[in-house]
Amino acid sequence: MADKQKILIVDDDENIAELISLYFTKECFETQTAPDGESALLQFDSFHPNLIILDLMLPGIDGYQVCREIRTKSQVPIIMLSAKGEVFDKVLGLELGADDYLEKPFDSKELIARAKAVLRRCSQVAQPVVETPVTSGVNVECVEYPDLTVNLTNYSVTYMGRNLDMPPKEIELLYFLAASPNRVFTREQLLDHIWGYEYVGDTRTVDVHIKRLREKIKDHRAWKIGTVWGIGYKFETYR
Repeated sequence: MADKQKILIVDDDENIAELISLYFTKECFETQTAPDGESALLQFDSFHPNLIILDLMLPGIDGYQVCREIRTKSQVPIIMLSAKGEVFDKVLGLELGADDYLEKPFDSKELIARAKAVLRRCSQVAQPVVETPVTSGVNVECVEYPDLTVNLTNYSVTYMGRNLDMPPKEIELLYFLAASPNRVFTREQLLDHIWGYEYVGDTRTVDVHIKRLREKIKDHRAWKIGTVWGIGYKFETYR
């Protein structure tokens, strides 16, 4: 029998944490709870969760800082929970590396559905890739431009002669745009293609990932990630 997937639930409200734990235990997940940010970071290193449910308002180290700390060493999916429903809070959470954001109070079925969707997406890109020489006739998904190579076969990006460490979703988004130069894609099209029709987030997710890409990959004399105002984005090339 396959090992159960593990979920770390971080919330200073013991009743909420235990309730969430009960929801996921019934769905055959293994869970642990942490009452504060410091405990969460310690348990992360010992428990090795497949997913983190992270409340933002924590005593001591808040959820934002916990997310920052975890993102320095892991790409484990994180779903943030917060009573704050402001756009700023959502965007900040996503910019720090959260995979999804859910407002309190939340519906248990929606939380479970979001968790399963995030885990499915991560499992799809986490499968080991067996590299095969191009001469074997196997189709290698790779696009090349001056000073930029995006290889979707082994999930690597080479920029200005060096390999960039990028999360899978950023690589998939960059490859999708670069594979169709000068074609404009709406945010909805990018969300559907990269995150899938089952994704329950909104198009702001695309904006956040584009922002991250631009921080790592600057405009080049031969190409850039362009914005088409009011519509979406394109990988723009110059002759």
